Amino acid sequence: MTRRFLERYPDVYLSVSATTRSPRPGEADGVHYFFWSPEKFDDAIERGDMLEWALVHGQNRYGTPRSAVEEACAEGRPVILEIDLDGARQVRRTMPDARFVFLAPPSWDVLVERLVGRGTETPEEQQRRLETARVEMAAENEFDVTIVNDDLDEAVDALAREAGLGVA
Repeated sequence: MTRRFLERYPDVYLSVSATTRSPRPGEADGVHYFFWSPEKFDDAIERGDMLEWALVHGQNRYGTPRSAVEEACAEGRPVILEIDLDGARQVRRTMPDARFVFLAPPSWDVLVERLVGRGTETPEEQQRRLETARVEMAAENEFDVTIVNDDLDEAVDALAREAGLGVA
C-alpha cells in the first residue's frame, strides 16, 4: 500500500527505518532500511537520535531515525512512519499532534493468507508475527482512524484524505 501511495503522492516523505536484522534478498541499505549493527543502534539510542525504537518479535530492533523526520516536518511535508504499536506509542508521547492511522486487514483469515503467501518467513517467524498482530489489532482504538486494506486503491484514497491530500 505504501508503494502505491507514494507513486501517487511523491511529495510525501516515507521515513526509512533502521534495523539490526540482516537484509533480505532485494533489499538495499538506505532504501528499504538502514541495516545497522547492534552497536550503531545502541549509539543512536544513547545520543537521542531515535524518534522511536522497539525490539520486534523478540529478535531484532527497528527504529526511526529522528533527524530526517524532523527535517521533513519542518519543510511542511506530510510524513509516513511504518511502525509497530510500541513505536506508535512512543511517537504519540513525543509528537502528540501527529495523526495515527491503523492499517487493518479485512479479516484475520486474510491476514494469515497474506503472511503465509509472502513466503519470506519460517513457520516460527510467521507464528511470532501473528501473535504480534493479535496484540496490535486489540489496540486499534489507540489510533485516530482505521483504514481497512481490502481494496488497495480505496485504502490509498482513504489515507490521502486522512493526510489532507487531494485524492489523485
